[in-house]
Amino acid sequence: MDTILAWREYCKTLAPRLQAACRRMPAAADPAAMVKTLEDEEPEWPFHYRMHRGGWYRLGGVMDGAGAKVADSLEAWGEAALAAYGGDLDALREELEDAPLYATRFTGDTHYLVAPTGDGPGDYLQLEIEELQEVRAHRLGENVDASALAGLIDPPVSPARYETAGERFFRFRRLTHVGSILARISAQKADAPPLQRFLDDWRESSAGAQSVFSQHWVIALREYLDRYRQTRYSAQPIAVLSGKPAAFGLAPGAGGLELHNALNAFDRETGYPFAWFFHMLTTKAIPHRAAQTVVEDALNGFAYLPQRDVNVVRNWLHRPYAV
Repeated sequence: MDTILAWREYCKTLAPRLQAACRRMPAAADPAAMVKTLEDEEPEWPFHYRMHRGGWYRLGGVMDGAGAKVADSLEAWGEAALAAYGGDLDALREELEDAPLYATRFTGDTHYLVAPTGDGPGDYLQLEIEELQEVRAHRLGENVDASALAGLIDPPVSPARYETAGERFFRFRRLTHVGSILARISAQKADAPPLQRFLDDWRESSAGAQSVFSQHWVIALREYLDRYRQTRYSAQPIAVLSGKPAAFGLAPGAGGLELHNALNAFDRETGYPFAWFFHMLTTKAIPHRAAQTVVEDALNGFAYLPQRDVNVVRNWLHRPYAV
């Protein structure tokens, strides 16, 4: 527990320096430039770039037709405007027809970088950096079917309609020691969470013996409040891939040498042994029937996997989990 608290406190100490580095990143920075900026600010921790995830946005502010900023917070503006009209959404919409205003959004990509702190699969720091750009999304009030404020300020809008309203910039999002956050998640329930079992299986398998977890996976974290207003965490492993997972083609019911060759081919293309098992649990690139057939083949004397991997698969079949 002391180690968990120590990492939490250390991340709080390190975060401001990384925030400063993010503010200094040029708008056009590529992954190499991002890493170099971080190294200049904090040479003790050589972060390695892993991947980015995009396609999300946050609500921005309000601007007029000339592009002048009217409000920094779209949500706060909407609540105040609706209150000024006594909660009458139709009256507010009529006003917007005469004095058009536009909602902005911040479109974003999340960049994931890691720095090892030990030998275990959860022994690393994960840094999340957001790359943001403000865009003009839609004219307020144009959604005539909106029956609530949320429909007026945040209706479905195609990204094809976005108009650039500001320069791209980088912002520090979060610094986490994966092992410590996993310990906090484990403390939320009596049973080990799926991610803990996922990392345990990695450590016990050929994957953990021959590769480093943080080279191939990042952890998508989410914070939320439970019904008692207590902060809770959820986490999901995300495969570091340059595209889609490797192809896996095998006829239903095939086993033995055919399955052996198909699993080996998947592992070679993915880049580490026993990759098929972890992708079976996450990307769904491998059907669950492969696990059953692998164990049946081993029981019938055709053991083409190391015993440590057979044990992991057998344990999963006895007590399945999904991440």
